[in-house]
Formats: sequence, structure tokens, C-alpha cells
Amino acid sequence: MPEFIAYLLLGVYLLGMTFIFIYSLAQGHLLLHFLKAKKKKSDLRTLKNDFPKVTVQLPIFNELFVVERLIDSVAKLNYPSEMLEIQILDDSTDETVQIIQEKIKEYPQLNFQYIHRSNRQGFKAGALREGLDKASGEFIAIFDADFIPEPDFLLHTLPYFKEENVGMVQSRWTHLNEKYSLLTRLQAFALDAHFLIEQIGRNHQGAFINFNGTGGIWRKQCIMDAGNWHDDTLTEDLDLSYRAQRKGWEFVYRPEIKSPAELPPVMSAIKSQQFRWTKGGAECAAKHASKVLSESHSFTVKFHAMAHLFNSTIFIAVLLVSLSSLGVWWMGYQGLLPEVGLRVAGVFLVGFALIALVYLFSYLYREERKSKSFLQALFLLPLFLSVSMGLGLHNAQAVWEGLSGKKSPFVRTPKFNLEGGKSKLKNNLYLTFKMPITTWFEGLLSLVFTAMVVMAFFHHHYLFLPFHLMLAIGYSLVFITSFKSYALGR
Repeated sequence: MPEFIAYLLLGVYLLGMTFIFIYSLAQGHLLLHFLKAKKKKSDLRTLKNDFPKVTVQLPIFNELFVVERLIDSVAKLNYPSEMLEIQILDDSTDETVQIIQEKIKEYPQLNFQYIHRSNRQGFKAGALREGLDKASGEFIAIFDADFIPEPDFLLHTLPYFKEENVGMVQSRWTHLNEKYSLLTRLQAFALDAHFLIEQIGRNHQGAFINFNGTGGIWRKQCIMDAGNWHDDTLTEDLDLSYRAQRKGWEFVYRPEIKSPAELPPVMSAIKSQQFRWTKGGAECAAKHASKVLSESHSFTVKFHAMAHLFNSTIFIAVLLVSLSSLGVWWMGYQGLLPEVGLRVAGVFLVGFALIALVYLFSYLYREERKSKSFLQALFLLPLFLSVSMGLGLHNAQAVWEGLSGKKSPFVRTPKFNLEGGKSKLKNNLYLTFKMPITTWFEGLLSLVFTAMVVMAFFHHHYLFLPFHLMLAIGYSLVFITSFKSYALGR
């Protein structure tokens, strides 16, 4: 019986590591295409004449601290005012309503269209859909409340619609408050890998990419042809992206066009955002995966679509690997597993090395090989991987709910504008998150994996020491920062 349990635990561990390894191969393939794409010269274009009608949509919900900054930045867009329509899609229930109405009076020369809904039916997707019914623009640019679009955003994105089959152009997010704290630095570390390696790697080889919900511009015809905005997933942006590309529309990603935005500064807000992204991604996987596989797409498109749609499932794999490694370590120490089995278990950790390489390259390329960037990466990389593992329990729950069809409301990520002095974290009225029971389990897991690190040294059995050390650090950081941030909202 003990041997059966030992092999069962080893099987669970290897199954999880196999999934992680396959995912790492997909990431490695994207890295290769990123490096190929970097060899090509950037062809940043600028629109100089024949200005089409553009509608800029600004979905808003209780954005007391950032909405004025957003309106000011959109008002500075370099574009003929007679060809520009700015829709403020406001679902707010607080004084944001009055702030918006007073702010737009400062720009009488601009065509502001204020749309206030008395309910949040369909949440962001519902607001975008209602605004689209009233939009007169041939192209639709979308910015969330925490963004500050560059003045030349429209002039740089519109030229890529010269080809009639281009349905969307996505810009690269940059970070207004990256240096605010360790948490914001780690988020920037993660997002840069997506916006550099993944988006470029997919777009370079013609695989499906996604509109990132903001900082992009659509051809209105593409949105309508794909069925308009749906609110049956928490990631309406990913859902519409797949519906449009499955119908043959092409997307363009331009990393040199930047869209600065704010990063959540506290763990409760990060967790809320992560939950929505991971659960929504899983919902889109359930909605689109079988259809993509059954359609006449190339193997490359199908392979990367599966890796893309199911990438959040890696959190379930990491959680299974983490928990099963406890038993594999103990059974190995007791001699219930053969040496070859333990070696295979250790070899599979190479998947994490490939994933780490992707993040390392994204950081070094974004920093343009500054002298100290490599040392900074060596500090941030293990911390980032540790915190990602520490979010495994929280995000695995989100993925499971998404795949199983459990519905939950759209919870937006609060914005703060701390750099602008508009708000403070302590007793912030938007920090209303309640601490879930999973936070206490994260604290428990931090103690468990810390104990495993101690036991490794005590018993001189070091097979999983680096892995368990990262898990101990990750769960400890996630628990402590979660506890602090949930306390802020009391």
C-alpha cells in the first residue's frame, strides 16, 4: 500500500510537470519568434492625411481618483476634432458622475458623448456594446480609466488599417508606477513578458493574439462582424479577439506604440485582477477551444491557441505539483521510490527554467541591455517566480470555476493615482475586498513549505530544496501582503 501511494503521488507530480513542460515549450517557441522579429526594423507609421472618423470609448465605473487624468489625456490626442468622438461610458454610482460632467465642460471644442447607465447590465462588455450602438466612428479606440494615451496614439495606429482585413491594432502597455513598490515591479516583470515575448512571438508567426481590453483600436465593422461584445465571460476582450480571428480578421501588434497605465499597488487589488483574468481566460477556453480545433486553421495557430487559451491552467498544474512534491520527497527519503523515479522528477524542473528564460529575455530587451539590468533581473526573476507560485492556490480556484462554468460578477480593479497625490491607500473607499478563506490556507502553505526547507537540511535530502524554498517565499509574501492589504480596507 505505501508503494502504491508513492507511485500515485509520483504520477500526479509527473502529470503536472508534463503540462508545465509542454507549456514551457510553447513559451520557448514564442521566444524564438520574438528574437526573429527583433531582427526586423520597426516600421512605425504616421497618418498624415485622409483622417477617418474615430470614436474613443472610455468605460468608467467609480473612478474618483483617475477619471480627470484620463479625460485630460484623451483631450490632448492629436487628431482633427471634427473627426473625433469621445464616448464616456459611465456606470458610476458615486461622485465620479459629477466630476466627469464638470471636467468635460473644460473642453467645449471637443465632441464628448456622455452615456450614463442606471444599471451595470453586462458590466464593461454591456457598456461597450451600448456605446457602440451610438458610435459614429469607423474605428473604435478603447482606454480604461487608469490609462494615459499618448497624444499621437491615433496617428500611429490608424495607418495599419490600410489592409482591409486588419480588424484590430494593439499597443504595448507601459507602467506609470512601476517603481512604487516591489509588488508593482513584479507585475511589470510579468506584463512585459506578455507584451514583448508573447504578443510579438504570436503575431510574428500569424498565430492568434488578443486585444488586451484597453490601449487598442478596432475597426467597427470587425466588432460587428464577430458578433459584438459578449458578457458571458469575465474577459470580453479575449472572447471577442478569438471570435474575430476565427472569422478571418487579422490583428496587428505594435510594441513601439506605448500606452502608459497604472499597476495595482496592493495585493488585494492584484488578486482581484488576477482572478478575473485567469477565470475569464478559462471561460474563453471552454467557449472557443473545441471550435478552434475543429476549424481549418494551421497547426501553428491551433497549437498556440491551445497554449494561449489554457495558459491559466498552469496554476492548477503548479498547485498539484507543489502538493504532490511533499509526498514524493517523503517517499523518496523513505526509500519507497526508485532513484530513477526521483531523477526523472528532478529533470522535469527544466520546464521552469525555460519559462524563467522567457521572462529574463523580456526584461533585458525592455531595458535595452542597460549595464545594471541583468543584476536587477537576477533579483526580480526568482522573486517573481516565487510569488507566481504563491498565487497558485488563489488562481487555481479561479481557473477551476472558469472551466466548470461557475459564474461570478465582473469585479473591476480599483485605481489609485498615488503618484498624483489623488488618494492614499489607508482607508481607501475602493478597497472593499473581504479576505477570503484561501488567504489563511496560503499562510498555512507558507509554514508547510518552510518546514520542508528545514527538513531538507536536517535530513540532507535536497531534491526539491530550490522548489520548496521558492514556494515558501512565494506563499509567505502573498499571505503577508494579502493580510496587510485586506486590513487597509477596514
